Amino acid sequence: MKTVQISLNSIDKVKAFVNTITRFDYDFDLISGRYTIDAKSIMGIFSLDLSKPIDLAIHLEGDETEMMEALKPYLVSEE
Repeated sequence: MKTVQISLNSIDKVKAFVNTITRFDYDFDLISGRYTIDAKSIMGIFSLDLSKPIDLAIHLEGDETEMMEALKPYLVSEE
């Protein structure tokens, strides 16, 4: 499992994010505080506080290069 921080601060960004990750067969979970929801669920995402970065847990085995490239627009840069 890999965990990254993402930002989904607009409705269009949420829609694009869900469309992006549904291309992959892995399970994705969004973790915000004590809540964990399926990241492929638009309704679930809108139940979270989107004003701050959210942890994305990616349940994958093997090469993650293609998936990480697809997630680049949503990743929170670590400064």
